[in-house]
Amino acid sequence: MNQPSIIIRDIQIINSGRIKTGDVYIKDGLIDKISGQIGHSADIEIDGSGRHLIPGIIDSQVHFREPGLTQKATIYSESIAAVKGGVTSFMEMPNTKPPAVTRELLEQKYQIGAANSVANYSFFMGATNDNIEEVLKAINDEVCGVKIFMGSSTGNMLVDHPNALNTLFSEIPILISTHCEDEQTVKRNEAAYLTSYGEEIPFSCHPEIRSVQACLLSSEMAVSLAKKYGTRLHILHISTGDELNLFTNEIPLKEKRITAEVCVHHLYFNSDDYESLGSLIKCNPAIKSESHQSALFQGLLSDKLDIIATDHAPHTLSEKNQSYFSAPSGVPLVQHSLQIMLDFHHRGLISLEKIVEKMCHAPSECFGIKNRGYLEEGFAADMAIIDIDTPYQITTENIAYQCKWSPLLGKTMRGTVLSTLVNGNLIWHEGKLKDDLKGERLTFIR
Repeated sequence: MNQPSIIIRDIQIINSGRIKTGDVYIKDGLIDKISGQIGHSADIEIDGSGRHLIPGIIDSQVHFREPGLTQKATIYSESIAAVKGGVTSFMEMPNTKPPAVTRELLEQKYQIGAANSVANYSFFMGATNDNIEEVLKAINDEVCGVKIFMGSSTGNMLVDHPNALNTLFSEIPILISTHCEDEQTVKRNEAAYLTSYGEEIPFSCHPEIRSVQACLLSSEMAVSLAKKYGTRLHILHISTGDELNLFTNEIPLKEKRITAEVCVHHLYFNSDDYESLGSLIKCNPAIKSESHQSALFQGLLSDKLDIIATDHAPHTLSEKNQSYFSAPSGVPLVQHSLQIMLDFHHRGLISLEKIVEKMCHAPSECFGIKNRGYLEEGFAADMAIIDIDTPYQITTENIAYQCKWSPLLGKTMRGTVLSTLVNGNLIWHEGKLKDDLKGERLTFIR
C-alpha cells in the first residue's frame, strides 16, 4: 500500500532560526516541497492556520527500561508518550536488564525497537571496566554513541578504573556520552548523612549528597581525558553552574569536540521543590538550588549548553514512594518536555526559534544524524504541529507513560501537540494514535 501524500497548509514554519508562513508537501515519507503556497492537492490536507510546525524533537537521552525492567516501562509505551509530546526520535541508554554491554545484547534492543517503537530510535552501547573489545565491535554498526557511567546511577554500570577510562577515551572513535558524578565524593556524603539521619534522610538532602563538587570533579576529569586523547565527548545532564566553565560558546556546534546537555527538569525545578515533591524529583544528578537553575538557563541561551533532553527515567509510583535510600532516582518527562519549554517561552525567557534549535537542530548536529532535525526538502518528514496557546492540563488520564505519574501532574501548561508525523505518517493526530506503524532506526554521518 502506497503511503498517502500530505499537505499542511498556511502554517507557521519554525526552522533554522526563522518563522515563516507557508505550505509543506510530504510524499513517500519525505518533505517534498516547502513553499509559500502549493497549488496541487494531496491525499490528506491539514489546515495549519494559527498553528506552528516544528521539526520532530530528537531526545538524546531516555531510559525506556526494556528489556528486563518492563514493570516500569517498555519501548512501546514510552515511544507512544514520546510522539504525543512531539518527539519523533529518541536515543536510549544501556542500563537495562541485562545491560547492553555486548554487541549481541545491543542488537536485541534494536530488534525490540524495530518491532515495537512508533518513534525513530537508536541505542547506546554501554561501557564497563572491561568490555572495550565488545564496544569496538559494536561501534562499526549504526549506533548513536557509547555511554560511560562515571558515577553510579540506576543499574550497576559504574566505570571507575583509571586504566579502563584511559582505554575507552583513547580508543573509541565515535561519540562518548558520560554521566559525571564523582563516586567517592557521593559515597562520603552518603555516609555522613546516614550518620546524621539514619535511614530517614530528607529528600531535600539529595543535592547535598549528589553535590556540586561531585559533579564538577567528574566533569573535569571527563573533559581532561577528552582533551588528552582528542575524544568526541558529550556530557549528559549538566546540573550546576560551576560546570559551565568547562564548555565553550566561541565555536560553532559542528566544530566542537566537547559538548554538553541540559535536561528540562534541571531547568524547571530547583531544590525548593523537594518540600512538595520529595522523591518524585529525586534524580541523578540531583536538582540543585535556584542559583544553579538560573545559571543553567543562561548557559543554554549563551550556547555553552548545546542540547535540551529529558533523561526520561520512569519508575513505578510504589517504588518512588519509599524512603531516601530505597526510592530509585529518575523522572518521567519525554511527553512533556516541549510543554515545559513552551512555558518558559510564554514567560518571555526563550524564543520559539531557540527551543527548536536546542531540541531539534542541535541533537541532529551533535550526533550527526542523517536527514532529520530540520524542516528541509529531502529530509525525513518528522515534525509536529503545535498550538502554542491552547491550555493543556496534565492528568492521570492523558499521561501516556506506563508508570502513569508525573511531577507535573495537575499543572496546566500553555501549549498542545496537535499532530506528530514520523517518516511522513500521522502517528498522533486529532487525539488519535496510529500505533500500527513503526519508526525507523536512526543512521549517522561519520
